[in-house]
Amino acid sequence: MKTCGIVAEYNPFHAGHQWQIEQARKLSGADVIIAVMSGNFVQRGEPAVIDKWKRTECALRNGVDVVIELPYIYATQSASHFASGAVELLKIAGVDAICFGSECGNLENLKEIADTPVNPDHLHVAMGKGLSFPRAYSLLTSSMAPNDILAVSYLKALQGTDIEPIVVQRTTGYLDDAMGPVASAYAIRKALYEHQDLLGSTPMEQDLRDAEIPWPEKYYPYLRTFLLTSHREDLERLFLFSEGIENHLVSHAKDCDTYDAFLDACTNYRYTSGRIRRTCLQAMNQVTKEEVKKLSKMDTLRILGFNDMGRQWLHSMRKKDVRISSRFADVPYPWRVIEYRTSLLYTSVLSEKKRKEILDNEIRGAHYIKTEA
Repeated sequence: MKTCGIVAEYNPFHAGHQWQIEQARKLSGADVIIAVMSGNFVQRGEPAVIDKWKRTECALRNGVDVVIELPYIYATQSASHFASGAVELLKIAGVDAICFGSECGNLENLKEIADTPVNPDHLHVAMGKGLSFPRAYSLLTSSMAPNDILAVSYLKALQGTDIEPIVVQRTTGYLDDAMGPVASAYAIRKALYEHQDLLGSTPMEQDLRDAEIPWPEKYYPYLRTFLLTSHREDLERLFLFSEGIENHLVSHAKDCDTYDAFLDACTNYRYTSGRIRRTCLQAMNQVTKEEVKKLSKMDTLRILGFNDMGRQWLHSMRKKDVRISSRFADVPYPWRVIEYRTSLLYTSVLSEKKRKEILDNEIRGAHYIKTEA
């Protein structure tokens, strides 16, 4: 079976995602589409608007055959780490191709940037200082759009492999807030937050309307208390904490009584809002540098869900002795500890009924969705 991988968050799933899946299958000739998807927290450093199980089921009903979870440690880091973790899982899965979205849609230009020694996480800074890449990136604009930075990160991670990169041009901007049948995930989240009509922009519309949305500000009382009551030495031990950022966070937590005010106050020329959100997330989950350092090599595919075609693929992979975890108990212990802890945080602002439902799903195992005839 020929396979094509997609890296996604589906936060939430929308028409653009469905179009990408269709293009991935068409352009790669794949029999099986494998999505590596972030769990309950996403790369922006925020909780997903709806839990990973609902997003998995929607993906499987709309063209994906297997959903593999991108571990929390990779899902909540900067673009280069996010991409390297996702590509590593797709290497383990033995995919023939990987399909990703891009604002510029020019694979050769993106490859040219990927071949430079510049870290993708620093492309904004590098281009802002006047570094130009021959013919690269939309006639040498001084900035790069988020999905192009991710695209460069994927291409760097793919170097030295036989995996074919396939780029599809995005039809909406990452931060485009215009609503309509084809809208960005950001626009849908914004509309949902403002109680606006979702205009048929997502097949998850009813799920979202019925959901308890864990908006980031719901976690702020805990974050603020944690920052203000922790010893500085304990904060320094936390993952992603460096260069005295703990002093910066504590200082503004003292003065800010809302999450938005805190985030605005913390964001400056040195710390982007994404960096602040991701760092604070590690604090709330109390993930330490030492804990991450001791993690075993990532060598297991944690399956969140599959359909009939996905079941055939999983059967073939098990014959090849690829480590497959369809049950939570089969996830290597150190990784499992972190995943469950993050699920506890994610559900902490939800009703007890919803909390128990999500935590039960966490230990119950992969979801099977029957392929529609």
